[in-house]
This record gives sequence, structure tokens and C-alpha cells, in this order.
Amino acid sequence: MGSQNAAAFFDYKSAKVFVSGHRGLVGSAIVRKLTQLGFTNLILRTHTELDLTRQSDVEAFFASTKPEFVIVAAAKVGGIHANNTYPADFIAINLQIQTNVIDSAYRNGAKKLLFLGSSCIYPKFAPQPIPEDALLTGPLEPTNEWYAIAKIAGIKMCQAYRIQHKWDAISGMPTNLYGPNDNFHPENSHVLPALMRRFHEAKVNGAKEVVVWGTGSPLREFLHVDDLADAVVFMMEKYSGVEHLNVGSGKEVTIKELAESMKEVVGFEGDLVWDSTKPDGTPRKLMDSSKLAALGWTPKVSLKDGLVDTYKWYLENVKQ
Repeated sequence: MGSQNAAAFFDYKSAKVFVSGHRGLVGSAIVRKLTQLGFTNLILRTHTELDLTRQSDVEAFFASTKPEFVIVAAAKVGGIHANNTYPADFIAINLQIQTNVIDSAYRNGAKKLLFLGSSCIYPKFAPQPIPEDALLTGPLEPTNEWYAIAKIAGIKMCQAYRIQHKWDAISGMPTNLYGPNDNFHPENSHVLPALMRRFHEAKVNGAKEVVVWGTGSPLREFLHVDDLADAVVFMMEKYSGVEHLNVGSGKEVTIKELAESMKEVVGFEGDLVWDSTKPDGTPRKLMDSSKLAALGWTPKVSLKDGLVDTYKWYLENVKQ
């Protein structure tokens, strides 16, 4: 675990840190965390200011700014519908972004880079909880394999640059994330923000019930995005290795428990109805985050506190 690189990150708060995708769910949380910790030289660019899919633009940006630390949080993301409809976008845009950023960071002398992936990199029928070494041991979930293949390529690229160039590139794989700046779109958001929006709208409209698909029995793991940001800083400081690390809460809840907690947090007084004619999806999806825990990192935000925090943000920021 190369602590020589590690010390540099924390002892050096004036260092130039480039956080790509700083307006998204993950990037914005990382920026909040670094700002709280006193980092004074964050390099941030909107998509309009810097298109990460354009190699020449990315090369020029790195040559002129020379960031010392790079966190790759920019990605094209979406739900099942988006992945099925735009597979070319999901593979091409993600491959372009990460290849341009990783290569330019290396060529312009960045000390360390952290690439963030997603739990969908693992095989559809991976063992539960999913260990890091389950990667590439079986077929992917067909609905998001384009995105998953791009993310796997990003992990492998970091490994290759470490092996060939002795460069400190690491990867982290977060579980299902939620929190401020999440996507609350009615059609293409993930289960947690989708439930939040539905309960809120039901409350506002005085609805008698909210119907949720399935039986409520599938188990899911959720991590507040502020915990991920904390883990990102921890890994930048403490971890230097070839293997990617899982970042999860280690706690599972049933969709039923999630919905009941959400109902309480939002203050919806009507009934919760389960439509068991609709599909449940994967029965269980939990990541094994014991390697990161063994290094000394554990999450701090409970699901209940996280839901309260996220709903507060939703009320202040999402158009009703």
C-alpha cells in the first residue's frame, strides 16, 4: 500500500485536484468533501467548458492545468431503458471520457488517479456478497453490458498503466448510491429516488395509496454519496494497489423496508400496496467491501439519516 503517494494527497491541500463530473451525484459530493477538508485548488470544468470525449481538448486542458491528483467521476449513466435505447452512446462516450482523462493525466505528470466504476461490472450471477475477484468470471446483465464493458475497460486501463508505467492509478467500485443531486426523473431514475418522488407526489396530491412493483422482497444495498466521497478521500490517501476496491455500506434492506422507511420520512399517510404481478428483479445484490474495511474505512451515514438528508435536499431543489 504505497504510502509515499498517499501522504502527498492529504499533506498538500493546495495541490491541484481535478474532479471530472463535478456537477453529478458523485462528483458534487467529492467536491463538497474536499472543500470541507480545506483543499483550496480544485480544478473544475463544466461539460460546456471542456468536452471530455474530445481527445485534443482533454490533452490541451491537462497540458495547461497540470493537475497533481485526478478523480474520474464523469460518466454517461442511465437506467435500463436508457441503456437499452442508446447502447452506442453508453459504450462510446464512457470509453472516450475515461481513456482521454486517464492517458492525459499520466502524460502530464499527475501523481495519482482514482477511477470510479459501478457494481454493474460484475457478472449477472456473481456470488453474494460479490467479491472483487468475481470480475470477468461470467456473463454480464444484458441490459447494461455496454456501460459495464466500458467501466471494466477503465479498471483494466488503470491496472495496465500501473504495471507498465509504475503509475499510481487506482479504481473504486461503489454500490447503489443516493443523496443530494440524484436523478429524480419520473421515468429513468433508480429505485430510491423514484420511490421518494412517488411518495412525495402522493402526499402533495392527497392520494390514498402508492402502488409499488413486485413483492418488496428483493434485497438491495445503498450507500449515501457523502460516504462514497469520504471513501474516495480515504483511498487517495491510504490505498495504492492493482486491484479495484468495492465501496459499499455492507447493509442490505428489502425493497419493502426501503419503501416503508421512505413513506415515514416523506410523511405519506396513505397505504402502501404491492403489485406482485410485476417483476421483482434480482433477488439480492450485495457487494463484499471487506477489503476496504480492513484498511480502516467504514460508512457513517445510516439509511434513515441519509433518507432524511436526501428528502430535505429534494424539497429545496426539485421542481414540484
